[in-house]
Amino acid sequence: MSLPHIQSSLLNQNVSLSLSSSLSYCPPLPFKHCSSALTLGHTQSPCCLPRLSVTCSISKIHSYGTVDYERRPIARWNDVCRRISLNPDPEVGSAAVLNQWENEGRHLTKWELSRVVKELRKYKRYQRALEVYDWMNNRPERFRVSASDAAIQLDLIAKVRGVASAEAFFLSLEDKLKDKRTYGALLNVYVHSRSKEKAESLFDTMRNRGYVIHPLPFNVMMTLYLNLKEYVKVDMLVSEMKEKNIQLDIYTYNIWLSSCGSQGSIEKMEQAFEQMEKDPTVVPNWSTFSTMASMYIRMDQTEKAEECLRKVESRIKGRDRIPFHYLLSLYGSVGKKDEVYRVWNTYKSIFPRIPNLGYHAIMSSLVKLDDIEGAEELYEEWISVKSTYDPRIGNLLLGWYVKKGNTDKALSFFEQMEEGGGIPNSNTWEVLSEGHIADKRISEALSCLKEAFMVANGSKSWRPKPLNLSAFLELCQEQDDMKSAEVLIGLLGKSRFSKNEVYASLIGSSDGTIGKGELSRKIDTADRTDDIVDSENMDGDSQMLFNQLESSF
Repeated sequence: MSLPHIQSSLLNQNVSLSLSSSLSYCPPLPFKHCSSALTLGHTQSPCCLPRLSVTCSISKIHSYGTVDYERRPIARWNDVCRRISLNPDPEVGSAAVLNQWENEGRHLTKWELSRVVKELRKYKRYQRALEVYDWMNNRPERFRVSASDAAIQLDLIAKVRGVASAEAFFLSLEDKLKDKRTYGALLNVYVHSRSKEKAESLFDTMRNRGYVIHPLPFNVMMTLYLNLKEYVKVDMLVSEMKEKNIQLDIYTYNIWLSSCGSQGSIEKMEQAFEQMEKDPTVVPNWSTFSTMASMYIRMDQTEKAEECLRKVESRIKGRDRIPFHYLLSLYGSVGKKDEVYRVWNTYKSIFPRIPNLGYHAIMSSLVKLDDIEGAEELYEEWISVKSTYDPRIGNLLLGWYVKKGNTDKALSFFEQMEEGGGIPNSNTWEVLSEGHIADKRISEALSCLKEAFMVANGSKSWRPKPLNLSAFLELCQEQDDMKSAEVLIGLLGKSRFSKNEVYASLIGSSDGTIGKGELSRKIDTADRTDDIVDSENMDGDSQMLFNQLESSF
């Protein structure tokens, strides 16, 4: 199951764990109306622009003494947010910007600062958002901390300072702030970190306190079990919701569908979808069919997958970019190059600027389809418009060159990446090591692996491919270079991977405590998983569900 989108606030007043909700007050843009959904440029369809609605999200912050906040001009908080986000000096934090703003004679309100925090979280500027809260906390006479504030702070602390700091913050809260929102935030932290025992214990506590009476906490736990491949527990939570008459929502169904499909059961997935269709409170959305398409692809049901992709297209509404990324990726997975280009051209016609994720999605598909010329063209296009260099995009071409045995081309391209301002990540170095291993260059391969492990200290997502490490160790044995093998084993032993069964097996194989047949079986299992869980995949199915859930908080 690819892991790679639970996004940013915690429950709304109607849904027990919510921190915020939205009010739409912007009128739709005056485009000619074709249908409620976007039509992705099929030649048989009439060419007309859809009506696109822009929704402006306003945090509903309660009891802050604000009146008619939804009518306030956005200029003030927007200017503050821009100053914080665009400050080129990383040493100058949010506090300095806020102090300067007030020193200029402009008073900041709780509502404005809450809006700044929301916007910073939206763009993953978690450190800066937390600094805003720290600034507010240092002025208790002006800003009252609510349970919603505490829940948002807890989430930010976990992202910036780690789980232990988030737990300490939760324990330090006054009892009146420990409600369904802060408990929900802590549950989300445990699920993100895959702390299964802690999540299950907290979930039981929330049950006892009467906080588990809505879909969201169930959805959070279901996502944990989905990522841990404990699909039976997903089914058990669905059953519990039905027994307690807790309404399944769109996220519940989508996670359930993904779980059924991940078990390889088309019948079970389709039965879950039938229940979804019969539920009058739920309307399948684009992610429903994206999830099903992905599962059909894994089970070689190409026709059913393509049918689902057409339903994804018919359900894209407004100016949502993410469905396009999935369409680009999934059409590539079913081998439909023409459809990949069609979706891409439609995407570009709607959005004047395409983010890195969009370029990654199409280039990944083109590389998969061996259209290297097309991928290289798009790489050059991306280079000309990018705001920041994302090594994951360059890694796509780098990996293709290595896979085709052209290590020299890969090394030349790597030099271009660095000259263009690219900072290699762990995957970059690992791909280069694969090329050196294939060319039997132990010293160069080890140098790249060292770099990969060193860079990985700042990354939570990378893990080395067991098959690649095994190939390196075998090459060391073949060339009687056990000193290099010991260096790699030392790197593994000191890393966070040492407790993983597969990597522990690699360490054991170096001293003979693990038999070669057992090691091969473990590595084969792990690398089959790696085929599904691509550490460079920006848009995995369960990650999509995870982010959609987080956006519903």
